[in-house]
Amino acid sequence: MSEELQCSAKGCRETASRAILWNNPRLHTPERKKTWLACDGHLDHLRDFLALRDFLIGDVSIDDIPEDAG
Repeated sequence: MSEELQCSAKGCRETASRAILWNNPRLHTPERKKTWLACDGHLDHLRDFLALRDFLIGDVSIDDIPEDAG
């Protein structure tokens, strides 16, 4: 992927290294995958936030973001 993608953490301007896939089952169908981008410094915080709410599906490299993820 040639463009630099920015971390989704509030106020962060760092380049993202991972894509966190998540789904809120009360709002989304089971096959829907939402995406947050994370830099190395915010990866654990964002994963923990989603896991605590049972929204976390997993995370992948920026180059491996599924085409159907939004």
